[in-house]
Amino acid sequence: MNPTHTKFPYGIADFQAIREEGYLYIDRTDRIRLLEEIGKQILFLRPRRFGKSLWLSTLENYYDLARSERFDGIFGGLKIGPNPTPRHNSYVVMVWDFSTVDTQGDIEYIRGALYRHINVCIDDTLARYPELERFPLIDDAIANFQALVKAIARADHKLYLFIDEYDSFANEVLVSRLRGIDRYRDLVGGEGVLKSLFKAIKSVARGQGLDRVFMTGVSPVVMSDISSGYNTIQTISDYPEYNDLCGFTTDELRAILDRVAAECGLSPDQADEAMETMRTFYNGYCFSPRQASPTHDSLIYNPTLALYFLKELAMYCEYPARILDSNLAMDRNRIQFVAGLPHGERLVTQALAANEANPDQSIFIDRPADRFGVEDMLNAPRDDTFLASLLYYLGVLTLAGRDEQGRLRLTIPNLVVRSLYAERLYDALVPEYEDRETRRAAADRFYAYADPEPLCDFIEQRFFKVFDNRDLRWSNELTVKTAFLTLLFNDTFYIMDSETAIDRGYSDLSLILRPDMRKYKLLDHLLEFKYLPWKALGRNSEAVRAMTREELRELSPVVEQLKIAGAQLARYRETLERVYGKKLRLHTHAVVCIGLERLVW
Repeated sequence: MNPTHTKFPYGIADFQAIREEGYLYIDRTDRIRLLEEIGKQILFLRPRRFGKSLWLSTLENYYDLARSERFDGIFGGLKIGPNPTPRHNSYVVMVWDFSTVDTQGDIEYIRGALYRHINVCIDDTLARYPELERFPLIDDAIANFQALVKAIARADHKLYLFIDEYDSFANEVLVSRLRGIDRYRDLVGGEGVLKSLFKAIKSVARGQGLDRVFMTGVSPVVMSDISSGYNTIQTISDYPEYNDLCGFTTDELRAILDRVAAECGLSPDQADEAMETMRTFYNGYCFSPRQASPTHDSLIYNPTLALYFLKELAMYCEYPARILDSNLAMDRNRIQFVAGLPHGERLVTQALAANEANPDQSIFIDRPADRFGVEDMLNAPRDDTFLASLLYYLGVLTLAGRDEQGRLRLTIPNLVVRSLYAERLYDALVPEYEDRETRRAAADRFYAYADPEPLCDFIEQRFFKVFDNRDLRWSNELTVKTAFLTLLFNDTFYIMDSETAIDRGYSDLSLILRPDMRKYKLLDHLLEFKYLPWKALGRNSEAVRAMTREELRELSPVVEQLKIAGAQLARYRETLERVYGKKLRLHTHAVVCIGLERLVW
């Protein structure tokens, strides 16, 4: 372990602790002035684990009048420090964190859990500001909140309310298997507790002592469903000024990585390799539609994933064993939820199959919907806008430029997120233990010995039949590509991508060993897929099914497709060997899929 490494605040969302204990902090405090100017009630949306809580903690420390003596110590040296706004350290602040509300019960239990959380926060606020007149708390947290705001006003102060993960427990209810949709409707509809709470917030914000509200969340769905109770909020999530409010830019991450490389004694080439690995796995987010053509350098890195990688690299001077941080693995459940909505399975599978070489397969929308509720998603929407927007807010799709008609293109942002899609599809299509063991053995043999036969046997006998039964098939090479991608995905050993760009061409699937895994006896792989319908062979399907692979290889249409794929692979090999040099252990595989039943290589 490296005893002198940089301190990375992985999993730490306490701004004061980060500043006072010498952790790395990426300064965004210059945005505070912009936030004050833009409005008094603000909603900021970002995917899970994207640094929202730390930004909220930054604001809490900045505005808290009880922490005025600490201002110079924690904000000195930051962008806002020399010239703070007049409102700094001028508010009673209170933070509600809805991610802590227990959802494992019926609607009355959830109401009680929410009220208990708010009451604890109110009691803490009264204790931290001794000038406030204390009053006995009752079970009704909404009434207690209204009484607190009046007590603050009587003390000649104003309240700044922060709500972290405003939609967290509602979303947990929504995606749960215990009557999720029904409980969610009870929570947000009619006079549901969540709607009643936000009506109270709106009421006391009308000159009664609540001056400002800042909320974070993942999507606008909950806010849309309670909009009649709280329609004064302003969403700033897609403003270009806040595109990088949470997350790291390429330049910032490169500077940090260079520091770690120096501490570990890594060579410039090793630092470049580490940066490319992080770009491949973690980069790719854009949150502002005004950036019509985002480039890699302008895209945003997920901060939790980046800190996870950097902390491991700094401590041990090695990459983490698993590139996917387990804290984000649960996002696969969100993809599963969307897949279960009307038309969701098709959209999720289309997202996995979409690629640069086949732009028509991509997902296009006019703009992300910012006002849509659960009913919009449940009632068979007329187009993909609502479901695609939800995947975008969840962070499993991102903005990737526009087409010739000006429509926004949505794609999977990076390899870590692609793994969530692949794992979800794998779970759905290969649920049985015996089949999983067969798949694992076949994949291991392919990785180490470039032998595709066991894998192709498994795809023919198990995978294609399930594809057909679940109506998840396309009549072209995307079918077989998706099968191989799902069954071979392994981010422990490989940088794995579909439609890898190689000298203005696109290989269908590549498995390039991670730099830190070249010490093992594994191979690099490049695959090219072709598809032939039954009628292209001049024989009926029964006759073709009865043929051996050797006999199929002799058929002239198969020979022709294998030849075309082989020529493409030869060109790609030249490029990859030029890039990677002698360390590349590349095996190429031309695969022809016949009628969604047979595979020939």
